Amino acid sequence: MCPDCEDFARTVLLLGQLALYADMASADLDFVDVVSPSLAVSLPEPPPGTFPDGSDPAEDS
Repeated sequence: MCPDCEDFARTVLLLGQLALYADMASADLDFVDVVSPSLAVSLPEPPPGTFPDGSDPAEDS
């Protein structure tokens, strides 16, 4: 796996795990509020071929 692909996959996985954690009854929501924006900002550009139709949602905004 290319380094950029690995970084993208790891960051998406962490964001997903954080979302699952936030839904837990005992979750520290202050932690979630601090970490989630940092993870989102650190998300690298999606690797080529991520979107099967060739589109890029970032270009649509």
